[in-house]
Amino acid sequence: MITKEQILEALKTVIDPELNINIVDLGLIYDVAIDQNTGSVEVTMTLTTPGCPLSMVFEEWVPDAIKKVDGVTNVHINLVWEPPWDPDKISDDAKETLGIIK
Repeated sequence: MITKEQILEALKTVIDPELNINIVDLGLIYDVAIDQNTGSVEVTMTLTTPGCPLSMVFEEWVPDAIKKVDGVTNVHINLVWEPPWDPDKISDDAKETLGIIK
């Protein structure tokens, strides 16, 4: 059985190269849906801005990371802009790393 936790752990290996923080802690992942019958995973995510220059990179890296989870056969990325991303979505650990909070 594929779990949401396994998918999120896999996504933590996808690092934003500009900020050096993983996309889960950046708050870019909004939802993970798993079809246990087919092994298909759908990730609903956003980017920091609609014009993010890394969008094409993440469209490659995200499926590559998820496909390493046993049982995953297919990955679909649902890129959304609502609700818009903002720094409040960043985890406390990542905020500390970025120097946003102490």
